[in-house]
Formats: sequence, structure tokens, C-alpha cells
Amino acid sequence: MLMTRGSLTTFSVANDVSKYFAILPAVFVSTYPQLAGLNIMHLTSPTSAILSAVIFNALIIIALIPLALRGIAYKALGAASLLRRNLLIYGLGGVILPFPCIKLIDMFLTAIGVA
Repeated sequence: MLMTRGSLTTFSVANDVSKYFAILPAVFVSTYPQLAGLNIMHLTSPTSAILSAVIFNALIIIALIPLALRGIAYKALGAASLLRRNLLIYGLGGVILPFPCIKLIDMFLTAIGVA
């Protein structure tokens, strides 16, 4: 149970960092033009950036419920190996996953005319 909680926390923290890195440049680029270089996702508008992040957050919470209930698989490895493995899977996954998902949600919202 402790490993599951640590893995979910790692994913959540990495996920939040990525979401903020994805949406903050889009939201503040009009106020601070220097942030244009960080706006790598080129989201449609600040409204669609925030809405896309909120929708992604709701979907990822639903997707993580089965993992939280089932738990992560335990492997008989040393503590350092387990930590490295879980950081690689859940930390790196939490950093990478938001970018394409938020961009796809933004494109969908733009296509249907919501934002």
C-alpha cells in the first residue's frame, strides 16, 4: 500500500509540474511576451489552455482510480532499484503524459468551437 501511495504521489507531482509548464506560458504570453519561447504547445487561447488542463485532470483522476484500488505490482528488488523503477515509470510518465493529452483536448475543443 505504501508503494502504491508513493507511486501515485510521484505521478501526481510530476503531472502537476507538466500541466503548469504547459498552460502558464499560454495564459501569460499576452501579458509577458518573453514567455513566448516557452509556449512550445501553441495552445489556441488561454481559455482553451485552462479548460484543456481541467478536463485532462478530471480524466486522469478517473484513470488512476483502478491503479489506486488494485495497487502496483511488488517486485522483490532492493529499495534503490524499486525507487528508480517507480520514478522512471510514474515520474517520467507524469511528466510526459500531460503534453500530448492537453494538446489533443485543446485541438478537440477548438474543432467543436468551445474555446
